[in-house]
Amino acid sequence: MRYTITLLTALTLFAASCNQPAKQADVKQDSVPAGPKVSVPDFNADSAIESCRIQLAFGPRVPNTPAHDKCATYLIGKMKSYTEHVTVQKGQVYAYNKTALKFQNIIASFKPETNNRILLCAHWDSRPYADHDPDPKNWRKPVAGANDGASGVGVLIEVARQLSMASPPIGVDIILFDVEDYGPPQDQTFDNSEQFWGQGAQYWAENPHKKDYVAKYGILLDMVGAANATFLMEGFSMQYAADIVKSVWTTGNRIGYSSSFLFENGGLITDDHVPINKIRNIPTIDVIHLDKNSQTGFYPYWHTTEDTFDKLDKNTLKVVGQTLLTVIFEEN
Repeated sequence: MRYTITLLTALTLFAASCNQPAKQADVKQDSVPAGPKVSVPDFNADSAIESCRIQLAFGPRVPNTPAHDKCATYLIGKMKSYTEHVTVQKGQVYAYNKTALKFQNIIASFKPETNNRILLCAHWDSRPYADHDPDPKNWRKPVAGANDGASGVGVLIEVARQLSMASPPIGVDIILFDVEDYGPPQDQTFDNSEQFWGQGAQYWAENPHKKDYVAKYGILLDMVGAANATFLMEGFSMQYAADIVKSVWTTGNRIGYSSSFLFENGGLITDDHVPINKIRNIPTIDVIHLDKNSQTGFYPYWHTTEDTFDKLDKNTLKVVGQTLLTVIFEEN
């Protein structure tokens, strides 16, 4: 994950900055209505966690490295095995330190003939700096990115597999964004540093894979694989797409995941959904593990050398993946 305002600070700023702030009392939901009676595929968490394992086996997926290139080849091949409609958007952006970074955004489309679409996304690169590691000696080491990157991608690969077997009622585009996590180290200060986070998403928002691309809404997954993860209602998501947040959270609660999808406000997170909202004007939410008891506001191993495969939990992948499939197949 990228630059953020810590949860405690963000809660104050969010209440002050949004035109219609959603207080905790406003988003609390005591009763969950029944959903439509449709057939929803069963999300296979074993398949999802295996995809995570394969990503991590390449090594840290830092742009301009062999591991990054090998993982791109794997992801492209995997998506092509589920749909013939795969677009690889290649380009170059510049990091905070003026390093030229080659990137590949990977887009898999299902039912491309329809204009009635939704967008699902995650980032597949990993951070070059473990700059929140407890040991300062590790601050310039790359992050394995098990939860922060691989988990969201693993969920979306399994979703793609399910969509290849059961045609959804709506068009779906799955985008795996690159160069999300190459922002400046936390011990260095740069003007306008937020521009260096989520660069793959920024590029796509300005240059979509289809001219004049539109979608009803988007759902971003980030850090969705840790044990006992809690998903709070992220601030920018509530600002731009509160109805989508509440709909997804209601769905998660209705199918049995009330301990994961909490009707509580989270912080303002600078993530890939921000340029999609601001530039592309597609209301997009961020399903992201937020922890009010953590010093950073995130999962404990965020941007450390310990964000490794053993921290992933199939149960959490199931929670997120099954909720996502339910949202998709209950669309009309």
